[in-house]
Amino acid sequence: MKPLKKMLELSRQFRVDKGKGFRLKDFDPADTGGLKAGFKNEAQTLLQQGVEQLATLQDKLYAQDRWSLLLIFQAMDAAGKDGTIKHVMSGVNPQGVQVYSFKQPSSEELDHDYLWRCIRCLPERGRIGIFNRSYYEEALVVKVHSEAILATEKLPDELISKRIWKERYEDMSALELHLARNGTKVCKFFLHVSKEEQKRRFLARLEEPAKNWKFSPADVKERQCWDDYQDAYEEAIRATAKKHAPWYVVPADHKWFTRLVVSAAVIDVMLEMNLDYPKLAPGMRELLQRSKDELESEP
Repeated sequence: MKPLKKMLELSRQFRVDKGKGFRLKDFDPADTGGLKAGFKNEAQTLLQQGVEQLATLQDKLYAQDRWSLLLIFQAMDAAGKDGTIKHVMSGVNPQGVQVYSFKQPSSEELDHDYLWRCIRCLPERGRIGIFNRSYYEEALVVKVHSEAILATEKLPDELISKRIWKERYEDMSALELHLARNGTKVCKFFLHVSKEEQKRRFLARLEEPAKNWKFSPADVKERQCWDDYQDAYEEAIRATAKKHAPWYVVPADHKWFTRLVVSAAVIDVMLEMNLDYPKLAPGMRELLQRSKDELESEP
């Protein structure tokens, strides 16, 4: 099997584009798609080939200037979002990629609806936009800590009801449908790490001085809400997984496999765009030939 075909088929195992019946427990965080541990070196080769393929596709995306691509990354802490983005996008032209990381909302952002801060960062035509966390936080961390957080969002009391989460899923799905209808492909990744692997990575951050900066005591506190977060992710994916805006539930216990799946998924989505370099307008080829002749005739 050709390497690219192998990668694409691998990523499709983890694609969810119909939310009905989705269960998070059906996806194993330690899954390697049937690949053995010894495949790790070959995976690095495949990833490098994927990086090169992605660079070519991005060049066509930029030149064609018709489509844009939005990649959304969501995960529990220490699942590897930053590293995955770094490795998968390592070969693309920085001028064609925009990365935004969404933290706790600012006072300005709280004076707008919750989608506003993300909408203003959507990618332009011809570019790839990456959201490191996104508006989905409004149905994840806000839902898990709703009593503490909803009160800060300045919503009228009558709008905070039992329907608020369903309404937010509807809002997000409506936005993604609007984007799809206007030339922005949306691809969403949940990096699915196990609780045991998260603990191991937290301990590594504490034991290695060079990684201490990555750790916050709040990370341990959030682990106490692990089951609530798993439920929130499951419900969000079930409600918003669509053919035009699929989720990829990517096993994240093995970083090499996570990066391979994400790389393949991005390539797969971009291949759906049928990207190509712009066709020359009538008469332009003759004009280019004259320009070439002039340059070559210079003394």
